[in-house]
Amino acid sequence: MAPRKNAKGGGGGSSGSGSSSSSSGSGGSGGSGSSSSGGSSSPGARRDTKHGGHKNGRKGGLPGSSFFTWFMVIALLGVWTSVAVVWFDLVDYEEVLGKLGVYDADGDGDFDVDDAKVLLGLKERSATKPTVPPEEAEPYPWMEEQVPEGTGPQHFEDEVQEEIYSSLHETVYTEHVKKKKPKLLNKFDKTIKAELDAAEKLRKRGKIEEAVTAFEELVRKYPRSPRARYGKAQCEDDLAEKRRSNDVLRRAIETYQEVASLPDVPTDLVKLSLKRRSERQQFLGHMRGSLVTLQKLVQLFPDDTSLKNDLGVGYLLMGDNENAKKVYEEVLNVTPNDGFAKVHYGFILKAQNKIAESIPYLKEGIESGDPGTDDGRFYFHLGDAMQRVGNKEAYKWYELGHERGHFASVWQRSLYNVNGLKAQPWWTPKETGYTELVKSLERNWKLIRDEGLSVMDEAKGLFLPEDENLREKGDWSQFTLWQQGRKNDNACKGAPKTCSLLDKFPETTGCRRGQIKYSIMHPGTHVWPHTGPTNCRLRMHLGLVIPKEGCKIRCANETRTWEEGKVLIFDDSFEHEVWQDATSFRLIFIVDVWHPELTPQQRRSLPAI
Repeated sequence: MAPRKNAKGGGGGSSGSGSSSSSSGSGGSGGSGSSSSGGSSSPGARRDTKHGGHKNGRKGGLPGSSFFTWFMVIALLGVWTSVAVVWFDLVDYEEVLGKLGVYDADGDGDFDVDDAKVLLGLKERSATKPTVPPEEAEPYPWMEEQVPEGTGPQHFEDEVQEEIYSSLHETVYTEHVKKKKPKLLNKFDKTIKAELDAAEKLRKRGKIEEAVTAFEELVRKYPRSPRARYGKAQCEDDLAEKRRSNDVLRRAIETYQEVASLPDVPTDLVKLSLKRRSERQQFLGHMRGSLVTLQKLVQLFPDDTSLKNDLGVGYLLMGDNENAKKVYEEVLNVTPNDGFAKVHYGFILKAQNKIAESIPYLKEGIESGDPGTDDGRFYFHLGDAMQRVGNKEAYKWYELGHERGHFASVWQRSLYNVNGLKAQPWWTPKETGYTELVKSLERNWKLIRDEGLSVMDEAKGLFLPEDENLREKGDWSQFTLWQQGRKNDNACKGAPKTCSLLDKFPETTGCRRGQIKYSIMHPGTHVWPHTGPTNCRLRMHLGLVIPKEGCKIRCANETRTWEEGKVLIFDDSFEHEVWQDATSFRLIFIVDVWHPELTPQQRRSLPAI
């Protein structure tokens, strides 16, 4: 474990929480896509930059990828997959996600815009507060991060274009002391400074094509000029944005490498070129290539702890927590008060279920105020860790997270949100507008129950255990029919009548931010307080087999019980918790629906979770 010599004292009355993560499903609602402590996203390489971005973006994430158990760390960290350049519209997202699913920002099992911004170190915009009833505004337990996703029709591509290219070209990672302006010119380049400045002026004025031509001519005239080649790389980078072209971006990545390979390259220019190369490789989902670039940087500059911090993130993106942990231990041995290393080291400890050990690192890291530490996920993991060890200070951190714009409220801490949507923990069928769906579920509850029981009776293991570290104890499993708006045809063979019934209701079968599934919970189960990833859905629970007493669900500050044949509706972006203290199993049917205030355009364009 990394030494903590000279570490700051803990405390900080700040309170905030990070993003829970996945699809929260307490009471059986969890499972796929639900996370509490463990579903939050790994904050990764978030850095403070010149141009901030929207907090977690206006939209959610790319279609999902597989989930991993918390024993493998992935559940706690989420699935950080590749940053396929979505707005280039040239990437097979599903293929990329499948190959590169390692960590995601909210633990929902997919990679999304917020993850892209995290990987690139972009500052996110604070969230606006949705309306929360006064009785729920008081801090008590805990929840997740509010992120504006826009309230009207918008294009995911436009969002990424705005956010991704706000990242720096020429700034160097700083800690507390502002670094000197980087030296980019060697002796020869100083002799052609006027020509370089003229080409650079074109680039800064946004005349990209002209700038490309100018720098290409300089490279032709002066092939050994590092600054001319760096300017060419920057122009290609800018042109990739303008044209939304992966091919041009790949050219830029190669040119950045060429810069570092030239003789007599200023140290600062080597760092800038290789760091930018690594960032753009991550952006394209080339995580292994990015890791090699980061390793080269550390090899060239072994005393630069900021580069080691970046390398640690690179390992996390590859799912290599052990090597990431070693890197942060090295950093903390040399600079024990490095806040960025502390929060990431604490994050890894928590992922390894070393809950108590993670707390001082997360706490001191956030308190340091170092770039990259004021991240909702760290507030979440700190608060969640404290709560799991019975430390009531957790709620202070959640409150601070809310005050700093990471969460909509102390109760509602979802990560991927659309601003302005009605926010309340519990809903009536009439309020949702989905009365026909509710009536159909309640009319056919016995049919739905019988098919669920039939699947349970089969010895095929179709009900899969909750694997996101949401349970304090007990046995809780799910059988999923729809995930992210995609029907599981094989699963529906086990419940054909139920699936046929649901096919009539696109508000649920087309809800790409939710699931439809059976959830069974056995006696002696307690599900930790947790939250879902988004305010864009509501969650229905249809009671199928409900013991007479001992089963209950709390959402925000109100606790309710299930009834057989009746539907409960709640907003799982609010903190919720479940207890199963009966003497027999509890079976419910979970149906997620789009938030009724989302427009048809938003339902079509919001990325899946």
